[in-house]
Amino acid sequence: MNFFAKHLGALAAGVAATVLVAGAALADPAIIYDLGGKFDKSFNEAAYNGAEAWKKATGGNYIDLELQNDAQREQALRRFASQGANPIVMAGFSWGTALTTVAAEFPDTHFVVIDAVVDAPNVQSIIFDEHTGSYLVGVIAALKSATGTVGFVGGMDVPIIHKFYCGYAQGAKAANPNVKIIENYTGTTPAAWNDPVTAGELTKAQFDAGADVVFAAAGGSGLGVLQAAADAGKFGIGVDSNQNYLHPGSVLTSMMKRVDVAVENSLTDSNFKAGLTVLGLKENGVGYALDDNNKALITDDIKAKVDDFSAKIQSGEIKVHDYTTDNTCPA
Repeated sequence: MNFFAKHLGALAAGVAATVLVAGAALADPAIIYDLGGKFDKSFNEAAYNGAEAWKKATGGNYIDLELQNDAQREQALRRFASQGANPIVMAGFSWGTALTTVAAEFPDTHFVVIDAVVDAPNVQSIIFDEHTGSYLVGVIAALKSATGTVGFVGGMDVPIIHKFYCGYAQGAKAANPNVKIIENYTGTTPAAWNDPVTAGELTKAQFDAGADVVFAAAGGSGLGVLQAAADAGKFGIGVDSNQNYLHPGSVLTSMMKRVDVAVENSLTDSNFKAGLTVLGLKENGVGYALDDNNKALITDDIKAKVDDFSAKIQSGEIKVHDYTTDNTCPA
């Protein structure tokens, strides 16, 4: 039986949803983006791009939804599950509590959560080795810096973003033991993901303090970092999606976190595998972006050095500390 796609206004608290394809089947997969909007040019947009790639490759349809606040998580999951959507894919680290509850209520539905871990027989948890990808862009930042000072602007001050920072700091120190690293976060609430003004002001302050390269791990807020870098004639480093195109010649590189690939694979239910999936350098789950927009910025010497660090991480010769294992950062 088919149903016509429509705005999901029946969700309590006015969940704003977008159902992309009219006539979507009840068994179609669903994706729910995290706060910040699906066109944030970063994490959520990577998830959207993955869904669109799946649609193009398979000819299938999917339904999707943009959250407006945290209270809507359980409501959104129940609505999709009760309509028969399968699998249901969620992007974001804040899904743990809601998914634990709803997954138990719908044991025959497959759920895939990206950036969180939920232990249930009908849940696949996909996480990334963000610290290793961040290590590589830290190497690039330190090698490119003319001042010996680099910066980091994170979004919400939470452990997963400290994981980015800690990897970045370790990589920068490996490339230049004397490098100075300035660390700031845009906030402590979910609003921190969509505050480019604050992120831009923090970036300007870091430039005033001597930084000439700043890594943004801040979702939509990171756009303010990249804009501030372009305005100041300095370098920004993007995150999640390849953001090199936003300010060619100013975006030094982007720390790629292949949320798009994870989503594209997850929307095909036959790919479902309950339990934990970890995507790192070996799996091409993380890395750094090199394309026509930044190839003039990454010299052959820098590329050779960062690729050597990457190979040593993959072989196990270099161990990059994961902040989330003990909430400490050795760098």
